[in-house]
Order: sequence, then C-alpha cells, then structure tokens
Amino acid sequence: MKQHKIITLLVAGLAAGTLTSCLDFDHPFDTLNINQEIADDSVYHGQPAQFGLGAATEAGLDSALLRLNTPLKQAKAGQYAMRGGKNGDYPGEHAYQRQFSLGPDNYAQYTTVPHYDFMYGTLQSSYDISVEFNPGPNSSYLIVKNAMVPLLNHPAIDSIPELKAIYLLMFDYSSVEIADIHGAFPYDDFLDNKQTAPFTYNGAEHIYKTIIGHIDAITDCLRGFDARPDWYKQKVQALMNSNLEPSKDKYMGRTGTDSWVRFANSLKLRMAMHCVKAEPALARQWAEEAVADGVIENTDQEFALMGFQLGFGHPLNMIWISWGDARLSASFESLLLSLDHPYTKGEYPFFKKNGGAIVNTKTGEVLEADTRIVGLREGIHPGMGQSAATNPMLNFSVFDADYMAQAPLYLMKLSEVDFLRAEGAIRGWNMGGAAKDFYERGIRNAYLFERSEAYFHEEYDMLVEDYLQRTEAVPYTWHDPLGMVADEPSRTTIGVAWDEADSPEVKLEKIITQKYIAGFPYSFEAWTDLRRTGYPKLFPVLNADEGDGTLRDGDLIRRCVFPDTDDASVADIERSGLDALGGEDYQATRVWWDKDTPNF
Repeated sequence: MKQHKIITLLVAGLAAGTLTSCLDFDHPFDTLNINQEIADDSVYHGQPAQFGLGAATEAGLDSALLRLNTPLKQAKAGQYAMRGGKNGDYPGEHAYQRQFSLGPDNYAQYTTVPHYDFMYGTLQSSYDISVEFNPGPNSSYLIVKNAMVPLLNHPAIDSIPELKAIYLLMFDYSSVEIADIHGAFPYDDFLDNKQTAPFTYNGAEHIYKTIIGHIDAITDCLRGFDARPDWYKQKVQALMNSNLEPSKDKYMGRTGTDSWVRFANSLKLRMAMHCVKAEPALARQWAEEAVADGVIENTDQEFALMGFQLGFGHPLNMIWISWGDARLSASFESLLLSLDHPYTKGEYPFFKKNGGAIVNTKTGEVLEADTRIVGLREGIHPGMGQSAATNPMLNFSVFDADYMAQAPLYLMKLSEVDFLRAEGAIRGWNMGGAAKDFYERGIRNAYLFERSEAYFHEEYDMLVEDYLQRTEAVPYTWHDPLGMVADEPSRTTIGVAWDEADSPEVKLEKIITQKYIAGFPYSFEAWTDLRRTGYPKLFPVLNADEGDGTLRDGDLIRRCVFPDTDDASVADIERSGLDALGGEDYQATRVWWDKDTPNF
C-alpha cells in the first residue's frame, strides 16, 4: 500500500538523527525510498522534502514560519469548522445546524425538529432525506479538509513536525466522524490534496486502520518535543498557543505536547471501541495501547472550542431558543425522567418545562405553561412555522440558555474517555483501573457546563451523589400533550448504581446510557453507540419509511446516504464508492464496524 507523503515526511528526517525519539522502527511506516516517494507526488512538483529542513537553525525556523503565515491562518478556519464554523469564522448557527441539528442530532434522538419549513428546504420527518440537509456533516468536513490539507502538504511544515502531527491529528479526527456517518469517502485522495475527479473511495476499515497508524506515529513524534533545543521549543510553543484552539494549554499556562498525545490516544480508544464487533482482538489491542500510552485523565485535559474564551456564543442557543428549530426529543425526556437525572431537578434544572400552554387536539385538555418537561416524538410530522401562536410544537421543552451559553463545544470529554475505559474493563481489557471507578467518575464529570467556574455546576455536584445511588428506574410513561401520538412507557428500566452482580449486558447498558447523557449534544458519538450497541433504549422513530424506503417501523437509520449528487461524484460512487462501502447507498446499509451480532 502506498504511504501518504504526510506520514512519510513526519518520520522521514528521523532516520538522519534529527529527532530519534520520534521514531519506533517497529512502526508500520518505514523510512525507505522517502525521496522517491515524494518525488513521485505532483503536489511537491518532484522536489524532495526532508524532515527538519531549515529547522536545524533558528534562522531556518524563522524562514519556514514566514512561508507558513498564510497556510496557518487558513488552517485555523478548519478548527472552527470541526464544530460549525465557515468562511474562517468561529462556529456559527447556520453551519452547526446543517452539520448536527438537522440530521445526527435527530438520529441520536437528542432532539426533534418541530417545524418542516425552512428557507432552504423542508424536513417532513426525521429520516426524510433532504438534498439540502443531508450533505451538512460532509460540507463541514470539506471545510476542515480544504483548510488543513494544504498546510499538511506545504514543504515548509516539515520544519515543524510537531505542528504537522497535530494538524494531521485534527484532520484525522474529523475523518473518523465522516467515515462513521457515510461509511466511505475518498480519504486517501483528500489527504494527498487531489483536486480533480476521478476520486477513489476508501471504506471505513481502510480509513480506521490508516488513521490508527497515523496516531502511533503522531504520538511518537510529539513525545520528542521536550528534547528539542530551547529556542525551537519557545518559538513553536508560541506558534501552538496562537494557532491551536481546541487545547486548554494556553489557558492553563501549560507547555509541551502532552495534552495532544492524550487527545490522540483518547481518539484511538474511541475508534477501538467502535470496531469491537468487527475486529475484537484488534480493538482490544488498540484500546490497551491507547490507555498504556496515556489518555485524558482530568477535565483540564479535555479538548473543546471554548466560546466563552474565544468570544462566541454556543450555536444551539440561537437554533433552539431564537429560531425554534429544535426541541427536546421524547426519548431523551423519558430517559432523563426515568433516571431522575440532575438535569431535570433542583432550583435551576438544565432542561425546562413547556414554554406555553399546549392544547390536546382530540380532547381539548390543556397542559398549562411551565407544567412539565415534555419532548416531541422522533419522526413525528412537524408543524409549520416558527411561532408558538401557530405551531404548538414550539411550546415543547428546551434547555436553559444561560447554562448552554457557558458550554464548550467538546471534541473529547473526560467523561467519554472514562465510559470507554469502563466498557473496556467489563470486556476484560486492561484499562488501568476498575469499571466501577471509571463509570462513577464519568457520571460525576458528565455535566455539560463550563468546568472552571463551580457556579455553573454546583447544583449538579450536589445532586449527583444521590443520583449515583439510584438502584431502580422511576416508572414513567411519556404522554403527548397534543394528542397526536399514543402514550409510550419508558424503555429505560435500569438504575444508575453500579452493581458488580449485574450481567455484562446490563453493565454495558448502564455505561452507554450514562455516556449518552454525558455526550449531549455531541450526536455523532451517541448515534454511533446506538448503532453498535442498541443502547440507550429509546422509542422507535415514527414514519421511518419516509426515508429512502429501506427502513421500516422500528428500524434505526444506519448511515447517511452519500451527499454528492453531481455527475462526477455519482460516477465515482459507482466506480469505487459502493465497493468501499460494502453495500448499496441506502440508509439501511451498515458501515464496516456496525455488525448485527450480540454485544458479548
């Protein structure tokens, strides 16, 4: 298999001794024929590039930085696009909505769209395929790709291998997301900065295994940063502080690359758990390697775009509160209330009761304003318009905007890493601790709110200890105040408290249920867990047959269909996309790691 020049150049100069601590010669990437490999690549126009070229002296590093000034500015835009940024701006409502709120947020059943009419399309039910909305996640990914790949392919970046490693890590993080959503895309061609069709699609298995190899090389490289000369470390640290947004390093006054190593290994752990059914032995190997090398261990090491530091508001406040384009789903309502979750309790609960009176269309019964937390059934035919006066679905529950204003846009939370480790532990893997301890720490740190100010999570902290002791679910039945849908008893029957006597299946359900709550509103991971484990137990989606026709009542959407409909893209899909996917381009087609087999 041909090596990508990106990873080749990351390790190339190590053979010459520039940074020997970065290279493990048991690593799957070797350093043979490096110059020939690069010379064969048109991006470099036949000019071989050496790792460390120009960076052996301070003047050489300064020269490289001048050449990278514009590519670095462009690449920063890619970081914002990971969570709804476009045109180089901070994350904003329009791109975030298309990336998350009109698709995966509903597939994970965090939210339901309460009206069907939009300025740029319609959404008749949750699984309805809109040519406007379906490409949303891919559109954001292409912004990431277009911003970062030119930097990764710029010869001057080889003078700063740590920065190259970090940008490759962020690009690969987003690539895993899009592989999970669509099942295949032209990853190799995108990374090689190919500009014109035809593009060859790669399947999720190929993408995963390639990225795992990258992560191993990236962490090797980043661990060598401390051995660099002081002049190099000072200038590169300043460069990282001014260009890299998701790390908390600059806010915490930390130096070095340890946080990025932990982020890389935490991504590796996430990927390992995704493919636990597809390749269980390999999944265990990856997971144990990640934990042994160091994953996120405290909230200071979490990765997120922090709007309160950067100066932008959380896009969901506009989408939910101002626009009325999303409401709490009935499944999420039922789950939270069945568990008596802290988000629904206390003086200032995170989720709010109905914002206005709701009249039952059949009986005339009125649910007065501010009576109960109430969500919309997923897949219901929404109303028309964004005014509660004409569309009563707008009176269903939302979150507290003040809390959400302080919520980071997470890439990796401590709680997710802990729940991943808890799952690995119940599978008998060496996760560096006991499942119970990871599970309970995951719950204690699950809150969405800003971490450094206790004011925002002190009520959660007070309520969570009792929550951890809940041994049984609260009997709960969801009731539609509009009278459009029949009552549904909660599917959540487990408690919260950890019990070593529980079966592995019950322990898994508890772990994934709490991980689901902790992950809100990051729907990509929640939808992945729902597909691979069947947890948490949620209501079936209504009108599932209104998608592409391959789903029936009770079916869960397994993937988003390919988003590109232009002639060249359709030809590429026919030529290589379907083979890479391993099936037809349908919502019911499972991606590589999504196996219809038992969890244990």
